Amino acid sequence: MSGFPEVHNPETDTANRPLVLLHGGNVANWMWEPQVAAFSDRVVLTPDLPGFGTRVHEDWRGLDAVADDLVARVSDHGVEGPFDLAGLSLGALTALRVSARHPDRVHSAFLTGAPLLRSGPATRLIAGLQLVFWRSPWFWRALATAFGLPEDARDRYVTHGLSVRRATASAMFAEVLTGGVPEGLGDYSGPLLVVAGEKEDAVVRRSLAALAKAAPRAQPRLAPGMHHIWNVEDVGLFNEVLRAWLDGTVDPRLLAAPEVRPATA
Repeated sequence: MSGFPEVHNPETDTANRPLVLLHGGNVANWMWEPQVAAFSDRVVLTPDLPGFGTRVHEDWRGLDAVADDLVARVSDHGVEGPFDLAGLSLGALTALRVSARHPDRVHSAFLTGAPLLRSGPATRLIAGLQLVFWRSPWFWRALATAFGLPEDARDRYVTHGLSVRRATASAMFAEVLTGGVPEGLGDYSGPLLVVAGEKEDAVVRRSLAALAKAAPRAQPRLAPGMHHIWNVEDVGLFNEVLRAWLDGTVDPRLLAAPEVRPATA
């Protein structure tokens, strides 16, 4: 459905590593459109995950299978060696599985918005209500507003959300709401930056501490003033943070991440 290319070649020949960007749930690879132009000095891969975008009719087969699918898809596009990896939300969870299952393929990882803790009853109730209203445009518009998406991004978000099959969402929710850090993450020894928006859900913010405990090399940070989909909410900040990370540094505007930091309005 998305029609956004999966492979974006650099403007000139480059020795930079390829960059793989993994989209969130209920969106598709087009969510990375604001980033592709900013990283035209390298090959950028923006694959659709199974069940989303051009693959909306495929079944969700679990994060492990999706991670393996991703590595195979990247290889099919001619990338055989290590790549830099970035993921948001569902894409961040997938990136963790890729790092755990294929550590030799990931040079560095930048993950944001990953809910790693088991969700409580309230969150599970909300997820159930989401499935009830899955085919309602007003529901998707409400989510777009809650995520702080700018006006020009909301129509696309609503249209794609309505295209995702309820069965896909149900299977994805069942796995994501269970939480947990993937086995094998200790086999990944590369740089790892984990970020949550300062205004994200508490589960996502508290997940930073859980991930830092499981992977002591991880650098947990908060993106100041940001909601969940901050690559669109503040394109400039996101691109500069990602650029700094790819250059080997952590952008100083990112905040230290305490175990629990209350969201601000």
